[in-house]
Amino acid sequence: MEKRLQVEKYMILFAIGGMAYFFLEVLVRGYSHYTMFLCGGACFICCGLLNENKKIRISFLSQMVLSSVIITVLELITGLIVNVWLRMDIWDYSNLPYNFKGQICLLYSFFWFLVSSVAIVMDDFLRYKLFDEEKPHYKFL
Repeated sequence: MEKRLQVEKYMILFAIGGMAYFFLEVLVRGYSHYTMFLCGGACFICCGLLNENKKIRISFLSQMVLSSVIITVLELITGLIVNVWLRMDIWDYSNLPYNFKGQICLLYSFFWFLVSSVAIVMDDFLRYKLFDEEKPHYKFL
């Protein structure tokens, strides 16, 4: 695929993932912040790339586990930048058990595990329908 088309594809996927993340947060919390659009776009791209290697096929469940780790790490990085360094105070998980510096917590990592199933299928569907990529096939385990 031409380099310009690759850039456009990833810009579209980034925007869709960012909007989905932003609106999911609005649905759950009642509000969001533009930085969540940026974090969500990055999460969507990274999680979507997990099953793009045609030589190595990983199970759907493994993709979900890895996606929850990716999202948690990107949320930690985003939180350390916007909440700790820039002091924007967008979220604080300090009151939740098993949190790290109030930026991530085990409960939300589990939530990302569940949500990642939708993101994986959505990424594959978009790649198939919009960019004529391979039709998705899944093995659960």
